[in-house]
Amino acid sequence: MSTTAILIGLVCFFGGLFVALGGHMIIQKSKDKKTKSETEKESERIIHRAKSKASKIERDAKAKSKDFENRSRRNLESSMKKEKQKITSLEQSYKDKTARLDREFKEKTEDMDSQIEEVNDQKGKMLIAEKRIETLEVQANKSIHDLQKKLEEVAGLSKDEARKRLVEALQDDARREANESLTQIEEEVKRESQKRARSVLSKAISRFASEVATERTVTSLPLSGEEMKGKIIGREGRNIRALEGACGVDIIIDETPDSVIISSFDPIRRQVGKQVIERLMEDGRVHPARIEEVAAKVKRDLDNSLEEEGEKACFDLGVHGVSVPLLKILGSLKYRQTGTQNVLEHCIEVGYMAGLMAAEIGADEKAARRAGLLHDLGRGIDHTVEGNHADVGADFAKKNGEKDFIVDAIKYHEKEEGPSLLCHLVQAANNLSKARPGARRSQMENFINRLEDLESVGNSFDGVERTFAVQSGKEVRVIVDSSKVTDKQAQMLSRDIVKKVERELNYPGQIKVSVVRETRIVEHAR
Repeated sequence: MSTTAILIGLVCFFGGLFVALGGHMIIQKSKDKKTKSETEKESERIIHRAKSKASKIERDAKAKSKDFENRSRRNLESSMKKEKQKITSLEQSYKDKTARLDREFKEKTEDMDSQIEEVNDQKGKMLIAEKRIETLEVQANKSIHDLQKKLEEVAGLSKDEARKRLVEALQDDARREANESLTQIEEEVKRESQKRARSVLSKAISRFASEVATERTVTSLPLSGEEMKGKIIGREGRNIRALEGACGVDIIIDETPDSVIISSFDPIRRQVGKQVIERLMEDGRVHPARIEEVAAKVKRDLDNSLEEEGEKACFDLGVHGVSVPLLKILGSLKYRQTGTQNVLEHCIEVGYMAGLMAAEIGADEKAARRAGLLHDLGRGIDHTVEGNHADVGADFAKKNGEKDFIVDAIKYHEKEEGPSLLCHLVQAANNLSKARPGARRSQMENFINRLEDLESVGNSFDGVERTFAVQSGKEVRVIVDSSKVTDKQAQMLSRDIVKKVERELNYPGQIKVSVVRETRIVEHAR
């Protein structure tokens, strides 16, 4: 092959290669232009969709904002309406109170004006009486002077002797007239006082009405089922023994379905037993440790509720400024009875009656209500404190800041005598309350006193923590401190208690004395 042919082949090859490269570049440029155009169109579509979504979001936001604004406006208007109603109610209440105070002020003013008129009338009568006395004195002196002269002339006596005889004669006449006047005045005062007393009592009784409560020594408690009755009994009766020991009551389980009976002469113990069983039923866990834990909590809660009951009684009678210890003792009277009367209701009744009688005779109504409410305070104090309930209540009230005239009314409320009018008002109100039909049942009261005496005998020995009279007084359970009393000493203690009961108490049948000594060791895993 010649060189020329080779050169021509090379030129053709490179020329074709150049043409191919140029065509490829032209085609690639065309493709890039088309891709760029499509990309720009896609970008425009994306931007358009984004603008549409943004517009929709903006419209939704405006709608939600408007809805929220409307709800806020409605809530604000509702709140403003309620506040306006509240303010209107307060304004009406204020107007009513203002009107009532104006009426009371007007009534008090009228009463005061009438009293001032009476005082002025009395003052006028006294001035007239003083003038008459002065006139009589002048006449008497003149008569004495004339008599002295006559006596001296007739009897020939000296002036001093005549004066002495004349004075003696006048004194005898004065004594005789005074005795006649005093007898007449005493009869009139007796008739008037009896008439006045009957009027006061009839008005007080007619203005007060109250129910008479019937006392009980047992409480029947419904159970959630027979399974709960089995839990309360426990294995070999350990749960029921723990309940009786923690609450100081007698748990009676008979054939009555779905119920147990809680028996105790002390109503506070019955209340504790009832609440303990109710809480155990709610919880479902019944074992000795849980029973003691619940009993301790119930006693604390009941102690707090006593103050609330005392405050409620004071509020009902309008009595203020009673100390917390007195409120707790007063609240405990809700769970006590005397005869067939609830003691707290009896105290409230006596307070009302004493206040009504005090208002009728013009005495201090608030003091009478206060003394009547607190008169049986001693019945709520533990029977281990020596003395009758009147003296015990008076001492307790004095220690807690009550004034002397209130203390005297408490002390003398069951006696015929008393150092003040308030004492007699409380005595009368107490007697009226006790005389209501069905208010007293001496047999029940004697029974409860006997049970309290049994517990007092057990508590009088050293090492005894608690004593419970159960089984209607046929059994006395004595809980002793295991660190102070050994097993042998517990046996001797039971004999000593039996001997003291036989020596000091009168009782029918026989009494079982059970001394319980328990050693308990408790550790905590932490």
